[in-house]
Amino acid sequence: MANIIELKDIRKSYDGVRDVCSDINLEIKKGEFVTLLGPSGCGKTTTLRMIAGFEQPTSGEILLNGKDILSLPPNKRPVNTVFQRYALFPHLNIFDNIAFGLKLKKLTKSEIEEKVNRVLKIVDLEGMEKRSISTLSGGQQQRIAIARAIVNEPEILLLDEPLGALDLKMRQEMQLELKNMHEQLGITFIYVTHDQEEAITMSDKIVVMADGKIQQIGTAEDIYNEPKTVFVADFIGDSNIFNAVMSGKMKVNFCDADFDCLDDYPLHSDADVVVRPEDVVIVKDGSGQIKGVVDSCIFKGIYYETTVVSGKNEIVLKSTKESKLGDEVELYIEPDGIHVIPAPKNMNQFEGVITKNHTLNFAGGELEYDVTKLFKGSTHDGKHLFSAEGERIHLTDMPISVEIPVEALDMSDDLDESMISGEIISLIYIGDHYRYKVRTEDGSDFTIADEDLWNEFDRVSVLIDADMIKVNVGEVQ
Repeated sequence: MANIIELKDIRKSYDGVRDVCSDINLEIKKGEFVTLLGPSGCGKTTTLRMIAGFEQPTSGEILLNGKDILSLPPNKRPVNTVFQRYALFPHLNIFDNIAFGLKLKKLTKSEIEEKVNRVLKIVDLEGMEKRSISTLSGGQQQRIAIARAIVNEPEILLLDEPLGALDLKMRQEMQLELKNMHEQLGITFIYVTHDQEEAITMSDKIVVMADGKIQQIGTAEDIYNEPKTVFVADFIGDSNIFNAVMSGKMKVNFCDADFDCLDDYPLHSDADVVVRPEDVVIVKDGSGQIKGVVDSCIFKGIYYETTVVSGKNEIVLKSTKESKLGDEVELYIEPDGIHVIPAPKNMNQFEGVITKNHTLNFAGGELEYDVTKLFKGSTHDGKHLFSAEGERIHLTDMPISVEIPVEALDMSDDLDESMISGEIISLIYIGDHYRYKVRTEDGSDFTIADEDLWNEFDRVSVLIDADMIKVNVGEVQ
C-alpha cells in the first residue's frame, strides 16, 4: 500500500534554542489508523500541527502522496482536524454545525442534505439534526465534531486528544466507535493521545514519542512485547526494570541471580532488563531464581498485584492467588519473559568553554574547577594560568568537552546550591533506584540516578562532584 504521508528529517525549534521535535521520520500508509503516543510535551501535537499546516517545521520535508506540501496553507491541504475542545457553534443546531463547511464551498442544498445525512448515520445520530448543541452530552458533541470533519471527505483525519474531555466509561465506548468509523470510512486517521489504552485499542500502528523524538514505531503487540527502550517499556503497560550485566551466552544477571534469556549481547556488557508482571511466577518447588519477601498484595479485581522485595530490588507480579505479607517466596521467570535492552552510556557529555574567571561554562551554568588539572605542571597565581615553562596560558572562551559519569551527579531542591539547575522531565524506576532526566534552560540533559523519589517537573539544582569529571581542551594558545 502506498504512503499517503511521509515526514522526512523533521525538526521544529523555537527561538533557535530548543528542539521541540527532531529527527522525525515517519511513513503513514493510505487508510491506516496511526497513533502518536507519548507524555505531555513530547512533541506529538506539534507533529500533528505540522501535518495540518498550522506549524511550519524548522527543517525537513512533509510529503502528501509523494509531493511536498510545506508551501500549502492549512485550508488547501486535504486534511481535517478534530480537537479536544470541539469548537462547535452553540447558536447552530446539529445539522447546521455539520453543514457549515459545505455551505462555505457553496454546494447545493440537496448535496448538503445528502452528505450531512450520510455522516449522521455514521456517527449514529440520525434523526437528531434539529437538536440544539446545548442539549447534547459530551460524547454526542464529540461525534458532531467528528461528523463536521468527515463530511468534507478529507483524505486524512487528524484527531488531537478528542476523548480527553470525556469520562472513563464514555472514552472507552468512543474508542470502539472511532475504530468502527475508521473501518467504515476507509480514510487515514492520525490520532494523538497520552493514553496507552486508547492507542492499543484503536491503532494499526503506534508511534511512541518522548523528548521530541520517535522512540519506537510498531503494532501494539510489537511495542508491548519487544520494547526498544526502557522508556517504551515503562510507558506501555506495567514493567519491572532492572540494572543487569550479560553473564554468558544468552545469559543475564540481575537481582543477584543468573537467568537464561533470548537476547545475546557481549559478555559483561551493561544492560537494562524488562520483565512484565504477568511473566513472574511464585513457585514452591525450589526452582525459583529469586528469593524474597512479600511486601504488599493488592486485589485488583481479576488478579492480585503482589510486590516482593529481594535485597534492594522490588519485583511486581500479577497472580490469581493471594500472598500474605511477610511470606518468604521464590520467583521464577521463563527466558521468553526476559527482555534485554542495551543500557545507555553511563556518561553525560557536554560542549562548553572556559570563562575569563577560569570556570567551566556548560549546560547553561558555570562550575568551579581547578584549571591546573588541565595542563601538566601548570600553576595559577590567583589571576592567571601558567604552563610548566612559565608561559601564560590564555583560556578565555577556549572550547572544552565535559564528561560527567552518572555517579558524579546528585540533585537538590535548593536552587542556590549550584549554578546549574533544571527541570525533571522524566523518571523511570530501575529496580532499586530512579533514573532521572533533568533538562536545563539551554536544553542540555543530565541523566541522574537517585534512590529518592522526585516528581516530574520539579526544579532542582544539579550537584556535580568536580573530582569525577573529565575535561578535554583544544590546543593551548
